[in-house]
Amino acid sequence: MSTSRPAPIIRGERVWLRASERTDLPMFVDWLNDSETSTFLSTRAPFSLAAEEKWFERMLEHQGHDAYHFVICRLEDDQPIGVIGLFDVDTTDGNAGLGITIGEKSQWSQGFGSDALNALVDFGFGNLRMERIWLDVYDFNKRAQRSYEKCGFVLEGIRRHAAFRRGAYIDIHLMSILHDEWAALKRPRSWEFPSE
Repeated sequence: MSTSRPAPIIRGERVWLRASERTDLPMFVDWLNDSETSTFLSTRAPFSLAAEEKWFERMLEHQGHDAYHFVICRLEDDQPIGVIGLFDVDTTDGNAGLGITIGEKSQWSQGFGSDALNALVDFGFGNLRMERIWLDVYDFNKRAQRSYEKCGFVLEGIRRHAAFRRGAYIDIHLMSILHDEWAALKRPRSWEFPSE
């Protein structure tokens, strides 16, 4: 683990979450332009660096208000491996949407996504006083569904034929976790891990 950075504010067992920087944008574009990765996202066409720069400016305006966007980094070497965030943060009703992408495909199926998800959910319930955190997942993305279930998310419903991908309509599963469900999970919270 790097000794040049402070102890992470938001962390899991194996990852930590940091703010996005402008220097991350070429990496994001590479991730989003990968056909296998983009299969699981709502993107439909290739991304340009110019478009990502415009997104970054909009994200900065919302960061800390109704959205929180982070880069997922491995604790062992600080390598960025994906992005995660909360959006549509509603502090009146206590709801927020969640999105996650592990952009480094060599890091898929190694538990980093679940670890990052737990860290962000801890942040949402433990720091932002959310009551419900929800996410959408395509019906064919069984790996993600298993990860979400492992982290305490439950299926709320299915939006039938809600998306059109690669010539066919697909269902979208709506999943969520409530504050009480999170509180009942038998696992360490992100703030309980030792500082490094």
